[in-house]
Amino acid sequence: MSNQVTGSNQAAGSHQEHHRQHRVGWLRAAVLGANDGIVSTASLIIGVASANSGHTAIMVAGTAGLVAGAISMAAGEYVSVSSQADTEKSDLQDEKKSLEQNYEEEVIELADIYQKRGVEPELSVTVARQLMAHDALAAHSRDEIGISDLSAAQPITAAFSSALSFTLGAALPLMTAYFYHDEANLSVVTAVLSLVFLAILGAISSYLSGAKMLTGIVRVGFWGALAMATTALVGIAFDVAV
Repeated sequence: MSNQVTGSNQAAGSHQEHHRQHRVGWLRAAVLGANDGIVSTASLIIGVASANSGHTAIMVAGTAGLVAGAISMAAGEYVSVSSQADTEKSDLQDEKKSLEQNYEEEVIELADIYQKRGVEPELSVTVARQLMAHDALAAHSRDEIGISDLSAAQPITAAFSSALSFTLGAALPLMTAYFYHDEANLSVVTAVLSLVFLAILGAISSYLSGAKMLTGIVRVGFWGALAMATTALVGIAFDVAV
């Protein structure tokens, strides 16, 4: 009998699922930053190069775009995620106050949530009371409001991830412009290599998120190509006007 129990425990222990939800916060910011870094910097370089600008002007524009973009991404992420954090904090304060003033009503409210998920009425009340006895605020924040440790807003992490990934992404087309001095073909070379960089980014992000790689590659490649083609037309238009 003990051998059977041991065998069942080993079988249960061998079943391990690998979830990706814990990556959502930093992965979203990192992919957004890297994608924006590649696309915006490459588009800026292509636009300036298409206007037949000199190599120095191209490098200045690209470097300025990298610095401004990294700071802008960090600030934008920090402000937006801080707003989310403020909302979560306010909701938790309201919930804490309600638990102090209307505890039994909160038990019924949590039980109703479990009933809608398929738990029997009597059992749902028992589960609600047990969870609330352990940590009432955590139970309601998770099951009523939808806030958990995995999804909670992290402004500093999001800002840092976004700024760093933007810088790394922007550095790729900028290095292309730095080492390639033929202004006549710089736009084409930058566009082609940037699409390769975007394809790699799309593949990596798809792998980390568990999605199909082709979907991620096409998704980032399409919008990147559209942005670069548009800025190239703008650069050509200004050159013609001059």
